[in-house]
Amino acid sequence: MTEPLSEFVAARRPRWDRMEALVGRARGRVSRLTAAEVRELGAGYREVVADLAYARRSYRADPVTAWLETLVRDMRPLVYGSVVERDSLVGFVTTGFWRRVAERPVFLVVSALLMFVPMGAMGLWAHGHPTQARAVAGVSDLSAGTAEGGWRDADSDKVTATGTNAGFSAAIFTNNVRVALVAYAGGLTAGAITVVSLMFNGLLVGLIGGLAVHSGGGDSFWRLVVPHGVLELSLIVVAGAAGLRTGWALVNPGHRTRTEALAVEGRAGVEMALGAALLLVPTGVVEGFVTPRGLTLGPAVAVGVGLAALFWAAVIWRGRRAAGGR
Repeated sequence: MTEPLSEFVAARRPRWDRMEALVGRARGRVSRLTAAEVRELGAGYREVVADLAYARRSYRADPVTAWLETLVRDMRPLVYGSVVERDSLVGFVTTGFWRRVAERPVFLVVSALLMFVPMGAMGLWAHGHPTQARAVAGVSDLSAGTAEGGWRDADSDKVTATGTNAGFSAAIFTNNVRVALVAYAGGLTAGAITVVSLMFNGLLVGLIGGLAVHSGGGDSFWRLVVPHGVLELSLIVVAGAAGLRTGWALVNPGHRTRTEALAVEGRAGVEMALGAALLLVPTGVVEGFVTPRGLTLGPAVAVGVGLAALFWAAVIWRGRRAAGGR
């Protein structure tokens, strides 16, 4: 039977507070503690980890679980400071990347909101105010074609030549990786550039989509964007979450120094960004080889939603499972 939360906290809170105090005294260096305190920290770490495991099973949504996760995270480098984790490439591909994506869901949510809320708002505005929207679209090369009414038709502009598609795919992949890495690297500005990058890309897609739908090109827009775009936007959200995570380590390092926080969270962010960049390869392949063949709306949606569903299923299956087993 699950122990009542109030009793669980009351019985263990003195131990947690003591461990938090030791972490605070250490300030990232175990050498600042006495020998007795180091032994106490080691014994306390095992007990707090056990408490965290119980809390994850019984009180997953309660703030006390998140607080214990932070405490364990701060204690671990003090207890195992001489241990350097080196994941193999196979481990990164099968578990490591997915665990990184799943372990801080709040940053995923914030990243998604920063991109999709402006996207939706701009799409509605552009559809309702096409004249002003075309003037705005004309200031960027990325949207200038839409401003001039040059929206591509999914049926008449088919491209099936292998060489042409390969070059197109490589160019798209390069651009997508640049967007993802900018979103991550912006974390080094305390997340400011990450926020701007996510909002800009959301506004741009919304602007183009709103104008396309208003001009009667909505069917072509969805058929051209959805096959690669759902997964592509998901991966940009992941890269943005990596940048926000890194930025938050600079803004709020907790008991660690900013350098120590950046070393830990920055490594996690790099893993997320690199994994997202690698997974952008199939989006470029789809946009270069599949989209130009003029898919009808049904197959286009099936391809796009199917790829994104596979990605998020892997996050849940591999990432959450690995995080729960730590």
